[in-house]
Amino acid sequence: MRVLRRGDTGPEVAEIRSMLSALDLLPAEANGHGSFFDLAVEHAVRAFQQQRGLITDGVVGPATYRALRGSTYHLGSRPLGYSVSTPVHGDDVFALQERLTELGYDAGRPDGGFGPQTERALKNFQRDYGLVVDGICGPGTVRALRQLSPRARGGRPVFLREQEHLRRAGPRLRGKRIVIDPGHGGPDLGVSVNGVNESDIAWDLARRLEGRMKATGMEALVSRGPDHSPSELQRAQFANDAGADLFLSLHSDGNRSPQAQGVASFHFGTGNGTTSTVGELLAGYIQRELAARTSLLDCRTHPKTWDIFTRTRCPAVRVEIGYLTNGQDRARLSDPAFRDVVAEGVLIAVKRLYLLGENDQPTGTFTFADVLAHELLRAE
Repeated sequence: MRVLRRGDTGPEVAEIRSMLSALDLLPAEANGHGSFFDLAVEHAVRAFQQQRGLITDGVVGPATYRALRGSTYHLGSRPLGYSVSTPVHGDDVFALQERLTELGYDAGRPDGGFGPQTERALKNFQRDYGLVVDGICGPGTVRALRQLSPRARGGRPVFLREQEHLRRAGPRLRGKRIVIDPGHGGPDLGVSVNGVNESDIAWDLARRLEGRMKATGMEALVSRGPDHSPSELQRAQFANDAGADLFLSLHSDGNRSPQAQGVASFHFGTGNGTTSTVGELLAGYIQRELAARTSLLDCRTHPKTWDIFTRTRCPAVRVEIGYLTNGQDRARLSDPAFRDVVAEGVLIAVKRLYLLGENDQPTGTFTFADVLAHELLRAE
C-alpha cells in the first residue's frame, strides 16, 4: 500500500476513514468528506497511534495500516493460523494469545502476531482438550476457549517468566549475551544536520559500548557493520538467532523545532497494561543513568509496539540520545568524551538490571571501575 497523509484522496483513504469511524475516533460530522484525508482524519490517526504505541505522526504507513486492519477483527471473526508467507495480525490474535496464557499455555509475548510460538501453544491446547490438533483457531476451538475458566488472571505470565530468567541469570555480567543495535547505517544516515549524522553517532556509541561490555566478560554483538542498514525485522532476527539476553538499540532524534532536546527510552508495551517487565526496568535504568550523567533533558520512558520490540524474543530497549536538530545536544554528541559518558551510563544500567537492587549505589555514582571490581569480586 502507499503511505497516506493529509491531502491524499482515493479509495484507500475512504477505507481508513471507515475504520477510524468504527473505532469512534472520527467525529460523525467529519464522515461527509468521503475519500479525503483532512485534518480530522490526521487527528484521528494520531489518536489511534497513541493508543496502540505506534509512532504518533498522523501518517498511515504499513505499521499503522496493519494495526488499523487488525482492530476490525475480534476472536472468532475469522480462522487464525500460522503462515510464513502472509503473517496474520490483529486484535483477534491478541485476544487468542491472552486467552491461551490465562489457561496456562505459553503463547509468547501478546503482540497480536500469530507466530510459531502461538501455534505451538494452540496445538497443545487442542491436544489437551480433545480437539483436532491442526493449529487453526476455528469455531470449535473458539467455543472451547470461551467455555473454560482461566487458571490465572493478571500477572502476565510471559513477563513473569522474563523476570524469573533474569533472576536466575545472576548478578554477574560475564557470559551475558547482548546485541547492540546502532540505528540506520550505510546509505541511511538517519537524522543529519550540519554534517553530523545519526548513523555515525550510533555506530561510534555502539563500538564504545561493545568495548566496555567485552571488558566485563559479556558477549557483545553489534547488529550491523558501518556500511549496512538492515531492516528492523532483520535486526530482530539477528538477536533471535544469536540467542540474545538483551537487545539495545541506539538512536538520536530530530524535530522540526530546534528547541526539542533530551533523552528518551522505549520498551515493549501496548499502553493498556501489557508491558515487558524486564524491558521496562532496563529502559528506566538507562533513562535515569543518562539523565543524571549527561544532564540531557529527561524525556522519560515510553511503551511502544514497534517491530523491533514485537519481533525480538528477548527484552529490548531503544534509546533516543539527544536531538541532532538541537544545537546544544548536537554539540555534545559530537564530543567523543561525551559519548564515553553515554556508553558508561548504558553499561551501568545493564549492571543495575542484573543486580536486582542488591549491592547497588545511587544513580549516577556507579563507575566502570566499580563494575569491573564487582565482576572480579564475584569471580573469586
